[in-house]
Amino acid sequence: MNSPIDSATSERELVVSRVIEGPPGLVFEVFSDATHLGRWWGPRGFSITTKTFEFAVGGEWDFIMHGPDGTDYPNWIRFEEISPPERIVLLHGEGPDDPESFTSIITLAGTTRGTEVTLRSIFPTKDLCDRAAHEHQAIEGGKQTLARLAEYASRLADDRSG
Repeated sequence: MNSPIDSATSERELVVSRVIEGPPGLVFEVFSDATHLGRWWGPRGFSITTKTFEFAVGGEWDFIMHGPDGTDYPNWIRFEEISPPERIVLLHGEGPDDPESFTSIITLAGTTRGTEVTLRSIFPTKDLCDRAAHEHQAIEGGKQTLARLAEYASRLADDRSG
């Protein structure tokens, strides 16, 4: 049975998840530092340039995503909740006044195989959710981002153990 939030937001949300090798603490760490984020955040072929980063409740991450075709995409995140090593809630848009900003809830749950990372994005309207899914290929982009996270976390774990 769905919780009341699931029922109220299902037509306005996109969800992507993947099991990442490594414990929740390690996976959480790579979300909490701009240097780490710069090595895996975004779909394949994308890179980022961070302008400002403060990983704290109320802190902001202002960055540009550079697409493989040379297009720059302004991004802004405000961290709403940080509960190490299990949960991060953030508001994500092009800037602090973006009326199309959406909420993302990132959960990390330890499993026997590593850490299950779930990215749940909740949009203000169904139309914005549909546009993100279809025009911006947000589901595929989320899958690629989690694949890059998995690769990076695995390399980081190997470096630390070897």
